[in-house]
Formats: sequence, structure tokens, C-alpha cells
Amino acid sequence: MVKKLLIIGFVWPEPKSSAAGSRMMQIIEVFQNQAYQITFASPCAKSDNAFNLTSIGVEQVSIELNNTSFDVFIENLNPNVVLFDRFMMEEQFGWRVAENCPMALRILDTEDLHFLRKGRQQAFKEKQVFDDSYLFNDTTKREIASIYRCDLSLIISEAEIEILKNRFKIAETLLHYLPFMLDGVALEAIERLPTFQKREHFITIGNFIHEPNYNAVLYLKESLWPLIRKQLPKAEMHIYGSYASQKVNQLHNKKQGFLIKGFVKDANQAMQDAKVCLAAIRFGAGLKGKLVEAMQNGTPCVTTTIGAEGMYGNLEPNGFITNTPLEFAEKAVAIYKEEILWKEKQQNGFQVLNNRFNKVEIEKEFVKLLEKIIPQLSKHRQNNFTGQMLMHHTLQSTKFMSKWIAEKNKK
Repeated sequence: MVKKLLIIGFVWPEPKSSAAGSRMMQIIEVFQNQAYQITFASPCAKSDNAFNLTSIGVEQVSIELNNTSFDVFIENLNPNVVLFDRFMMEEQFGWRVAENCPMALRILDTEDLHFLRKGRQQAFKEKQVFDDSYLFNDTTKREIASIYRCDLSLIISEAEIEILKNRFKIAETLLHYLPFMLDGVALEAIERLPTFQKREHFITIGNFIHEPNYNAVLYLKESLWPLIRKQLPKAEMHIYGSYASQKVNQLHNKKQGFLIKGFVKDANQAMQDAKVCLAAIRFGAGLKGKLVEAMQNGTPCVTTTIGAEGMYGNLEPNGFITNTPLEFAEKAVAIYKEEILWKEKQQNGFQVLNNRFNKVEIEKEFVKLLEKIIPQLSKHRQNNFTGQMLMHHTLQSTKFMSKWIAEKNKK
């Protein structure tokens, strides 16, 4: 019997634009390795940066919000597993999946906890120290309700698992730690990387639709780069990222060596050309793709506590973690100038990648869990009464609101 996976995407994957896009491609690979027939569906318009999923044997389908055509589509497809890309897609389509394919395993891929990112952003905006009070926002209620309605939620960071378990008392059986799944860095690959002497300048990378990325670049421009440039007058700050708006491009200043480079086709090459990566993230959640790319390409990094969250575990970072502008600049300059320190931090990065994001081990654990839950799905759901209750109320409220919209759209 053919096993089928339906992924309902908030956006079409853009692995060259965002860490979320890369992660989605990793999840697709896991299911392909288990011989699943995969369909990726999304109500979102495709951008030029979207990956052509048909090139790897994944069917692409456009779907509509608040339209009964989805009911016909999913009933005909009859998937064994449905994966929602972010909680917003579960809100829109979860009840339809439950109604038309009740025995499909429903998985939520959170990407990162949106309510945590939003709470931190609000605290930052109000110039307050982030505490639990910022966790109780409307997004929290929506996202946690979605976690309960699903059979399993994939959480990218250990720090986020702890918040869900300890602060919100969500059962471990509903959560699974699934970080980035990466190939190890072999010695031969390390030896091929450009040396300290062949690299120059600083780099940061990240798509600018993501507010934490824009804010980080603004922080670099206003507070950090002037301190670094004062000590390294010939160094340049290279900023890469897709979807650079006018407010981003106006930060470009050749005289100051602060260069907005925009979208980069080969992020690995750009990272290998640079000597140091700066990830000056002041709010956000999840794992930071730019730090992974830096480690993969042997580029030491200076970041903040938020940037480093969930990344290093008990291992030494591939650089420094600091939250004060003066120390951030001092550490950036130190790594840039001192070859021995640079090499030490580079080696730390390889250790982190090989020990914490080992694709083979992480995939094995995830597959083992799926093989355990799928045959006893009814029993698994019996232990999640809160989820059943929330699904019942969703079916009564969201369902009829959606049906009303669908009828209205016919007129």
C-alpha cells in the first residue's frame, strides 16, 4: 500500500531565502526516505525564489481558503499523514482534514514558536525585560490550541520544548524535538574551505520579511558597526538577504563600508568569503539558519543570547555570545584579527554541527516515533482530551464561519 503525505504550506519552500524553507526540504527528505508519496499544497502565491518541488518528485497543488474544493481534494487524495506548516494552516484546514480524513495523522510543524517571537518583540518595543507576562498574548492561545488539536507537534528548539512543557504543561507525548537535520562536516570538506588569510570582511544573512532580521541589521548599522569600523577602517559589512525593501536598501553606505547586497544565489560561497559572521538578533525564536550556515562554512560568529538559543547545548559556540554593543564589537574585532582564536572558534562550530544536528540520528528517532504512533492513533488521541475538546469547538465555530465565507463568495 502506498503511503501518502500531504503538506499544507503557509508558503512555498524557499531554501535559498530562509531557514524555514531549508527545514521544510529536510522534512520532505525524511518522508521520501520512508517511501511516502508527497503532495505539497498551499494557498499562497509562488515567488520566483520558490523551489521547484516537482523536480524531486513532489506534486504541487494550489488550494483555496474557505472553499469546499479542498474537501473534495483531500478526500480523493486520502493521505495517511497531513503536516501543517505553521499553526495558521492548521487553523484554516485542520477541521477539514479531521472531517474528511479522520484517521490521518495530523502533524504541526511550528517552525518556531510564533507566540514567543511576538512576545519578545513586544517586550523589546516597550523597552521592558521579557518575562512570562509577554507569553500570554492572543497568538499564544491560537498556537497552543493548534498544538493540542494535532497529534504531534515538531519543535525546533529545546528551549521551546521546555517552555511548552513547564510553562504551559503540554504533555511530552504531543511534542517532538526536531532541529535542523544536517550532514556532518568531514575532514576533507574542512580542508577545502578558504583559510583565515584568504577571507575578509564581515557578513550577515537573512530574509528581510522576517522582522528580527531587519531589526538586527538596523542594530548593526546604528550601534555595532561604528564601533567595529573604528578599529578596522578597511573592513566591510556585507548584508545579504531576499526581499530587501526601500527601508533596508537606504541603510547602504559605501563610505562607511556598510553594504546591502540583497539576495545571494550561493549563500555558502558568500559565507566562505567572509571572515566573521555577525548575528545581532535582539528578539525572535527558533534556530537561526545564519548561524548554521556560518558553522557549515567555517565562519566564526558573534551573536546574542537570543541568537544562540537552542543552538549550542553544552558545547562551546563557534564564536562569542554577548548582548552589549561594546563587548559585541570587541569580540568581533578580536576574532577578525587573531588567527589562533579564529581557528579555535571555527573548530567549535564543526563540533556543534556533528554532535547536535546529525541528520541520520535525528531522522531515525523521528521515524521511530511515527511508526509507534500511526498504528495506535486512536489510543494516542484518547490521551489528549484537551485536543478533542478544542477540535469539537473548532468544528462548531471555525467550520461554520468558513462555510459562511464560502457561501458568501459564491454570490
